[in-house]
Amino acid sequence: MLLNRPRLIRGGVRTEARKQPTADCPLEPVRPRGRLYLSLGQHIGRPALPVVTPGEPVARGQRIGRADGALSAHVHAPTSGRVAAITRHVAPHPSGLPVLTVVIEADGAGRWEDDLPEPFTGAAGQLPPRVIAERVADAGIVGLGGAAFPAAVKLDPEQPVTTLILNGGECEPYLTCDDRLMRERAAGLIDGAGLIAHALGAARIAVGIEDNKREAIHAVRHAAEKLDPRVEVTPVPSLWPQGSEKHLIYALTGREVPAGARAGDIGVVVHNVGTAYAVHRAIRHGHPLISRPVTVGGGAVAEPGNFEVPLGLPFQELLEHAGGLTEAPERVLAGGPMMGPVVSLEAAVAKGTNGVIALTADEVREAREHPCIRCGQCVDACPMGLMPFEIANRAARDDLDGAAAHGLMDCLTCGSCAYVCPAGRPLVQLMHYARGQRAEQAAAAERADLQRRLAEQRAERQRREAERKRAKAAARKQQRQTPASDGGKAPAQGQEASSDKQPSKDSADAPKTSATTNEEPPS
Repeated sequence: MLLNRPRLIRGGVRTEARKQPTADCPLEPVRPRGRLYLSLGQHIGRPALPVVTPGEPVARGQRIGRADGALSAHVHAPTSGRVAAITRHVAPHPSGLPVLTVVIEADGAGRWEDDLPEPFTGAAGQLPPRVIAERVADAGIVGLGGAAFPAAVKLDPEQPVTTLILNGGECEPYLTCDDRLMRERAAGLIDGAGLIAHALGAARIAVGIEDNKREAIHAVRHAAEKLDPRVEVTPVPSLWPQGSEKHLIYALTGREVPAGARAGDIGVVVHNVGTAYAVHRAIRHGHPLISRPVTVGGGAVAEPGNFEVPLGLPFQELLEHAGGLTEAPERVLAGGPMMGPVVSLEAAVAKGTNGVIALTADEVREAREHPCIRCGQCVDACPMGLMPFEIANRAARDDLDGAAAHGLMDCLTCGSCAYVCPAGRPLVQLMHYARGQRAEQAAAAERADLQRRLAEQRAERQRREAERKRAKAAARKQQRQTPASDGGKAPAQGQEASSDKQPSKDSADAPKTSATTNEEPPS
């Protein structure tokens, strides 16, 4: 059930928006000129497997990476050209580690793949839900809000879904690409929402948009009135992290997602507005996910703006499309300043990249770290009701179990605690460290368990082999020692019984029978 008025979430912080430099910049298409670097791990789950080879020609929209399992996503070529290499390349990820990447040399033609799905022009209700989920999976669509969760998985929930929520919050500072998408392509995202709702069987559709995006609210409402009256557009307070899935659900429905549960467990599914538009393009045009809206901003950028960027475009080249840099940036982020990781300019745009922000030294707050003064500001700011200082203290002492007991895995790593901390403590970094250590411990335990099971299986095979050998030896011994009819021992195998006396001539001439030869008589 949707509320008449949204609820205010607990905690959170009011950040400086800094959206004005790009808020009025329409989406501008970017055409690749050189090489594109398509990471095969642009999503949560297992990386895709390459299905092309170096030197092979590819067409726009052609699949170059196949999903590896249910929690994975296909990867497609954003343009036509030639596969220059399949190698490891740096990715826009907090680890900064290189990942397996397909490198495509663009030919400038932009020739589309011949075998794309047929566009569907009928009403959403005419497509079976299973077909919608399959086409979304085939298009390689993931959540475009930043998490990059494979979208098709969320179209097949384990529990019945009553409400679909589109997330148009975009509460990160600097970012405005979703705002421009809602203003310019509202009809497409409303159509995509209808397709998703039909696949889920959801009766209600809500769009949550921060109340500082008046033009976007008006555009989406106008499109909904024309295309789908079920859609309710609700302005929500401008507060970080209002765009979090759990907090947006609470704001619009008043319901809380229990710890350790998923939104689908309470009958709600949330998709980003960009994801809904990607579903529209996949069903209505047959186009896979090969580009996405990206905001390029920050004080070091000459001409900040919003761009429709082909996946795999290097950040350096994208910044050149925005007029280049006016000065050497102090920090370059893939995303907003609250959660975006610091990245190299060699990294390339991925499916979850919603911004490239080049910050100057004046925009970066460098605070000296001091001991915790127990002021409690991080507790007040935490939208999950945790005690960040306690979790961070235990993480710093490598007390991972204690950190987990205080809610480590419930933390959003949204950065609200670090934003307000007067001591300048690296609270979010400590959360990431503790999570990484726990993940490593879990992986080590899994490896140890696998080794134990392999050792047990080997021991079982050796035991069965030893039993088989003993059985064969006993059978051979039994054959050698078979008792004779007179109570004596049978002759050895392959040898005939003999007598110390020579047989007489009469007995030698007599016909042989089974009694003397141990053979069956002729019939």
